[in-house]
Amino acid sequence: MSDIKFEQRKTIEQVEESTELAPKFDQDGLIPVVTTDFNSGEVLMQGYMNEISFKKTISLGEAVYFSRSRKILWHKGKTSGLVQKIKEIRIDDDQDCVWLRVDVQGGASCHVGYRSCFYRSVPFGEKSGSIVLKFEEKEKVFDPKEVYGNAPNPTKL
Repeated sequence: MSDIKFEQRKTIEQVEESTELAPKFDQDGLIPVVTTDFNSGEVLMQGYMNEISFKKTISLGEAVYFSRSRKILWHKGKTSGLVQKIKEIRIDDDQDCVWLRVDVQGGASCHVGYRSCFYRSVPFGEKSGSIVLKFEEKEKVFDPKEVYGNAPNPTKL
């Protein structure tokens, strides 16, 4: 475990205006993380970190998340080679959300094979009927079956 230390949250001023890193983890010990491409700004994924994965991310310079479905640390790209190299870490004003700006090794972040986990758009303004998602990414960057084999899907329904 790294020697990185998070400060205790004491005051609003400390959290919002000081240089102390005092992240607020939720009741499950998690903090949400938005990850974007460093160069383009494209949103690649949204995940979660616990205290250990946040500290590992800081010390390694690579994204390490906490998988809520599998209940384990998840070093992004360790299996697939699609490592997210940290270029910048930001934290919001309340220190309850992290923003990672990354360089994606291999060009993709989604376990389904697309570049971004946000590969579909949702039409809006509809008054009734079923919603039909639109694929914004037409081609996959990699074949998940080749990369992951028959490993179980990392998400639960």
